[in-house]
Amino acid sequence: MAKNKKSAPTLMVPSRIPVLKTYKMFVGGEFPRTESGRFYTPRVKGRSLGNFCLGSRKDVRQAVAAARSAQAHWANRTSYNRAQILYRIAELLEARRLQFIQDLNHQGSSERQAQAEVDMSIERLVYYAGWCDKYQQVFGSVNPVASEHFNVSILEPMGVVFHIAPDNQPLLGVISIMAPIIASGNTTICLASESKPISAVNLAEVLATADVPPGVVNILTGSLDELAVPAADHFDINAIAWNRSNGRRNKTTLQMIEEKATSNLKRVRRYERPWTRLESQNPYLIADFCEVKTTWHPIETISESGSGY
Repeated sequence: MAKNKKSAPTLMVPSRIPVLKTYKMFVGGEFPRTESGRFYTPRVKGRSLGNFCLGSRKDVRQAVAAARSAQAHWANRTSYNRAQILYRIAELLEARRLQFIQDLNHQGSSERQAQAEVDMSIERLVYYAGWCDKYQQVFGSVNPVASEHFNVSILEPMGVVFHIAPDNQPLLGVISIMAPIIASGNTTICLASESKPISAVNLAEVLATADVPPGVVNILTGSLDELAVPAADHFDINAIAWNRSNGRRNKTTLQMIEEKATSNLKRVRRYERPWTRLESQNPYLIADFCEVKTTWHPIETISESGSGY
């Protein structure tokens, strides 16, 4: 008579709370937590995206200090070297293409939208890499003057640019402004999208391994309402790039930034456009973050005896 076989015990899997990833900021080539110790958890379609640093006024100051210390060295790099580094960022973004598509999916983009945004981001980096050694020839000039002088105008970087990234197109929107800013020798502090910050923070991991010198690009996360004031007040920020929609709440913040920017004559550049359009990439975005420097040089007059006077 066959013996009754004992049934295998049922494995009981207890319900668990998923461990959310904690994302840090990117300042001076490192990944610090906010000095305030605060964090927030944005949600998309009922899903938590993770824990993100809620930046403070002191974080803005530290990012500006890192950007300022790196700016002169970055501006003195050859245009060819800056082009190499922008192209290197594109290479690494290509290698991590599937990850960034997944990040955009997680933040609410469809598969098709995510693929298009990542592919266009890569192409945009290559586009501005190609302009690094050409924009001077387009925007510089030899000016006609009535006196015996050479008069030459060239573009020089403004310095430190604070970039307020958009909530839509959270990867392409960041790259479409970051690339022309650093192409000419500026350094930048990017305030990532408050509601969809994953793409910008993961882009920092690409930048950290792409030969970008520490401090050239810094990425903060947090509330625009809290960080806009110290950015607008800071005397060591030369320009602010506004890259968000012009809703009622944002319009009030933008007006405050423009008023406070007059304290040290900051340039405020406003960009409210769909970055997926091909015409959204152009060398004029590089010129937007440059100053025009004009140099006068006397022409030596040769006398009949052959000596100058």
